[in-house]
Amino acid sequence: MKHIDKIAQKRFLEKINLIRASGGSVDPNETKEQKAARIEKASKDYRFMVNYYFPHYATADCADFHVEFANLVAKNKVFKGFAEWGRGLAKSVTTDILIPFWLHYLRKEPMYLVIIGNNEKKSIQLLADIRAELENNPRIINDFGEQKLLGSWEEGFFTTKSGFIGQALGMGQSVRGLRVQDKRPNYLVPDDIETKDTIKNEKRQDDVVEWILYDLIPTMDGEIRRFIQSNNAAFPIMIQKKLQILNPKWKVHHIKAYDKVTYAPRWKEKYKPDYYRILEQEIGILPCLAEYNNEPHVRGKIFTEELIQWCKLPRLDHFEHIVAHWDVAYAGTATADYNAVRIWGLKEKQFYYITSFVKKTKMRAAIEFMADFQKELPDSVRVHWRFEAQFWNDEVERTIREVEQFFEIDLRMTKVDNPRIKKYDRIVSIHPYYQNGRVWWNEKMKSHSDTQVGKAQLLGIEPGYNGHDDAPDADEQCISFLSKHIYEKSKGGRPMMGRVERKHIY
Repeated sequence: MKHIDKIAQKRFLEKINLIRASGGSVDPNETKEQKAARIEKASKDYRFMVNYYFPHYATADCADFHVEFANLVAKNKVFKGFAEWGRGLAKSVTTDILIPFWLHYLRKEPMYLVIIGNNEKKSIQLLADIRAELENNPRIINDFGEQKLLGSWEEGFFTTKSGFIGQALGMGQSVRGLRVQDKRPNYLVPDDIETKDTIKNEKRQDDVVEWILYDLIPTMDGEIRRFIQSNNAAFPIMIQKKLQILNPKWKVHHIKAYDKVTYAPRWKEKYKPDYYRILEQEIGILPCLAEYNNEPHVRGKIFTEELIQWCKLPRLDHFEHIVAHWDVAYAGTATADYNAVRIWGLKEKQFYYITSFVKKTKMRAAIEFMADFQKELPDSVRVHWRFEAQFWNDEVERTIREVEQFFEIDLRMTKVDNPRIKKYDRIVSIHPYYQNGRVWWNEKMKSHSDTQVGKAQLLGIEPGYNGHDDAPDADEQCISFLSKHIYEKSKGGRPMMGRVERKHIY
């Protein structure tokens, strides 16, 4: 514990040094009128306020969503909601420091801030950041005077000369009698309270939700009662998601860090255009989407990780048949479906996933992927390129022809009728193949981003799912096509029957 305390103390001293070194100079010749005009401007202009009083944080200009959220909170004295922003978008700084300071010192509201961490020490550390600002920031002191109030300035709790109250609270701690004289909390911030333990224990999450709704929020009393939970949405089931279901009128300010089609950063004032593209290459697409884009990786209930077998792929010219199915998407936008091209092979009654294209792009990119794949094939290998007839239109035909002419190839794409069976039933129909160990995935594609996206979609298939299913839909089409070509020589070439084959839809 002493070691932890020393680390916390060192962090606090480093914070003070940063504030004093870069907290901004003060103009000694500024007139009272100039100061008053500047303070008045800062009370109305959040971006200006951040740049002037917190230059050590404002190394990049505020993003539009920072300003939007601050104004939403300021305009609603009983605001209840969530700063559900991706990692690295300054959630904690915004909700724990900048907005409380702005509301109290510039907009003249009373402030009894309570920061809730996943444990008491974490909450004390979070509260220390704003305490350090009020004690050491030269521009704050110049405009509002010395804030440190002797006797009420300690770790985990402080009161300033202006009446700003700050308190740290661990998640689940007793909140009975949480007040200072006649003042009760009016600004509650549970900050990053989700832990590895709560993620693995939904009962624990339910307990925290109950604590927030029945104990924490009712401690507020009076005209101002704001509740802001600050957390990204990196997991499928979370405390904040449970709160959102129970309180549908609360504001969910959901911000993704980047556009996963173009990789354009949402906070373009801070991050370079290729920052998240490089980050995906460094840590993988699934962790990036979860932590930075609030798109959690689903573990799987029907199709699980354990059912996916990885293997060294047979040579392409050793497959009995190779088929590719294209699940077409036109838009290529962040909210559109994926263009999914999945390529599978058949060898000795086993199904092999070879490679794929699974991206939110215009359809031309998918066709170019197919053309490039075919261009590199040995002359003896033929791929059956297929897609559903319902997607056929003049634009699809024109784009296919253009790509074929450019690559100087003929894909010989086949239109297939749209299956009449519901998509969910079709996809689940290939589950027995996985259970029986007859499905293999190319081990060279383990770190392939499109493969990972396709796998995540497959694991997300369950009753009532509402995620994307473009890749597993294409997988089912491929496997069903290949299954028709399995024959038992001992039965005179008739289609193979049996336990697994009863799942076929053709």
